[in-house]
Amino acid sequence: MDQCSLIELLGQASGSEAGEIFREYLRGGVRMMLTQVMAAEVAELCGPKYHPSEEATCRRAGSASGYVVWEGNREDVKRPRARRQKDDGSTEEVHLRTYESARQSDQLNAMILRALSAGVSGREMGDVHPESPNVSKSSVSRLWIQAGGKLIDELRSRDIASRDWLALILDGIVLSKDQTAIVAVGVSSGGTKHILDFSLGSTENYEVCRDLMGRLVDRGFAPTRRLLSVLAGSAALKKAVLRFFPDAVIQRCLVHKERNIRARLSRRDWGELARLFKRLRQVEGEEAAREVLHDLEDFLGKRNAESLSSLREAGDELIALHILGVPSTLHRNLLSTNLIENSFRNTRRKLGRVTRFRAETDQASRWLAYALLEVEKGFHRLSGWRDLPALGRALERPPVASRSDGAASPLRAAPSAPSPPHPAEG
Repeated sequence: MDQCSLIELLGQASGSEAGEIFREYLRGGVRMMLTQVMAAEVAELCGPKYHPSEEATCRRAGSASGYVVWEGNREDVKRPRARRQKDDGSTEEVHLRTYESARQSDQLNAMILRALSAGVSGREMGDVHPESPNVSKSSVSRLWIQAGGKLIDELRSRDIASRDWLALILDGIVLSKDQTAIVAVGVSSGGTKHILDFSLGSTENYEVCRDLMGRLVDRGFAPTRRLLSVLAGSAALKKAVLRFFPDAVIQRCLVHKERNIRARLSRRDWGELARLFKRLRQVEGEEAAREVLHDLEDFLGKRNAESLSSLREAGDELIALHILGVPSTLHRNLLSTNLIENSFRNTRRKLGRVTRFRAETDQASRWLAYALLEVEKGFHRLSGWRDLPALGRALERPPVASRSDGAASPLRAAPSAPSPPHPAEG
């Protein structure tokens, strides 16, 4: 079809028909161009048609049906063939560079990965790309295994040694009854938030947490001050953090603690409990925080011994940020693990269609690396980030000051100790 005929047809067709006519014209042009390029390569190898070069080591061998990939779709072409004579007298087919290049499916692979990310299963990929080659369930699975492995490497090879870290938030996300992931999010002195790494295990146990912390230290995670670590209350997480950063300031998540206490109270007391915890989040400074803690103890002591015990179990870790004396503008993100919990909500949306995580493979790691990297793209600066210099000053290592019982205070007088090396297994 020449250009004049194309213009005439487009003028007579409706909008949708005109689009299809134009696309078919382009496909025809692409097929013609590829045919010409392949013919030129064969001529270079074998000499002009009907006049083979005497010095050429290749001979024409007719043609065969083939296909190329254009805009993610399969386009059938007639490909020329050539054969080369080997040293033993036999011949072998020459793989034309132009033909092999035209069969590369990088664009198709990118389209398949985008479809997988949007929730299309491997079985449904053929419906999404019916004219595309290599969209069987097995080929899509192989593609995802390869791409997912690269995502894990991307996450764990990023530079974390050059940033000035102030805070580390750790929490676990349950993927299945057999797999739980511990995820680490770091907050830099500039207020930016970063997914640092994750570690998988059957539960939120110390070994899994220790492996995660050890890998972070090996990659260069080394705060120049005491580390503020916000935890949900897991003893294993706390033990692992203190194993590598013995002078870390542990801030217990107020949301988790309020939820834990509420489960022990009558529903009619929930409102007053919520009011007191809200007040604790809003007050600034140690004195005001201890006053709220006293009111909480007085309230719970008249209701339920178990709830009072739960409050006292956390001790000063509930008001660690208050004791540091930082502005209350930082309370919103650093008095709880909500920062990472919000990430988990979005992560679950990405993982929602995975019906089974196979513990014997790296399937969970691939999906989690993908989901966390996608979630990180939506991160904003920490709320109140302009007041982070005050937190940095409060976390500077002060001289050791003894309490009346002779022990050092974990918040006011933490020793300046280097992070220990990665412990050996067992």
